[in-house]
Amino acid sequence: MDRLDNTVRPYAWGSPTAIPQLLGTEPTGEPQAEMWMGAHPGAPSRTARGTLAEVIDADPEKELGPAAVARFGARLPFLLKLLAAGAPLSLQVHPDLAQAREGYADEERRGIPADAPHRNYKDANHKPELVCALTEFDGLCGFRTPLEAAALLDDLGVDSLKPYVDLLHAHPEDAALREVLTAILTADPEEMTRTVEEAAAACTRLGGAYAPYADIAHHYPGDPGVIAAMLLNHVRLQPGEALYLGAGVPHAYLNGLGVEIMANSDNVLRCGLTPKHVDVPELLRIVRFHAADPGVLRPEAAPDGEEVYETPIDEFRLSRYVLAEGGGPRDLTRATPQILLCTAGTVRAGEHALTPGRSVFVPAGEKAEVSGSGTLFRATVVV
Repeated sequence: MDRLDNTVRPYAWGSPTAIPQLLGTEPTGEPQAEMWMGAHPGAPSRTARGTLAEVIDADPEKELGPAAVARFGARLPFLLKLLAAGAPLSLQVHPDLAQAREGYADEERRGIPADAPHRNYKDANHKPELVCALTEFDGLCGFRTPLEAAALLDDLGVDSLKPYVDLLHAHPEDAALREVLTAILTADPEEMTRTVEEAAAACTRLGGAYAPYADIAHHYPGDPGVIAAMLLNHVRLQPGEALYLGAGVPHAYLNGLGVEIMANSDNVLRCGLTPKHVDVPELLRIVRFHAADPGVLRPEAAPDGEEVYETPIDEFRLSRYVLAEGGGPRDLTRATPQILLCTAGTVRAGEHALTPGRSVFVPAGEKAEVSGSGTLFRATVVV
């Protein structure tokens, strides 16, 4: 096993305290948004043998296993993170695999630089993701029914929202959602700013179910994404609960600390709550205008005490073990690569003692015996 030394990303929306508290370190006063565990070229984890990307590149079949290399290529197909939101992230969607390949090839043909601010597709991969709450965790996930969204907007008593309320009563539902989101994102900027200001004041006054949107407006005054956010389901996860976010599902994380795992991609189409580029036509091509319950996941029991968060994709598989002192060692050996992350207590993984926020990489087939008292998350792949 390789103990991982991981980079913490200081994005502006990050909590200045949540990750330091988990790690038992002093806050720096700066936001600490994400701690990355994996071989992503943007911030690969470091090991005694070099970066994890270098270790895998030197012998992919040994580190990842033949089956994983045959299925996903000579790279670790997932990125594991600790995510600490102190303010709302951008409202966004991710493409499916076919859309990502098509979009990436198109932008490559057109010669759009990889670092151009208006570039949508940084790679040709999709980006399904799963977030599991370590604390209470607030987010937005998927569309409400149009009638629920209409009632939420109508009760604000803002005259300029009435046209959206009327559109949401139209049929079929997917067309109503498409028309309203399009109208919000293409509205006159000055008029939308005034609408958002009035809506934000009403949300603050009403509180309750409107409190999350008042907070969003506080962080993004005048942003059309504030109104777009009210079309979505608000979700509050309790520790241990999770959300799976597939292609085309609009979402945003609002507040809380969680473990996040995703396919190794940077493809994001933004809907709002951001100063970054919003490509409305491409966004509307990717979004799936389908109202549905967000589908909170709870872990399912598997043999040997493993609790699995079931998802429909193969690039990652997330599970956890809640270990008790005296319970004896567990053998976690697999023919696929693994990252093991401790989030509570003290867990011994091979020769390494893991405390909260500490992690190891386990090459495919290498003996992985764990023991101790605490919570251990396991990230691997399905082949």
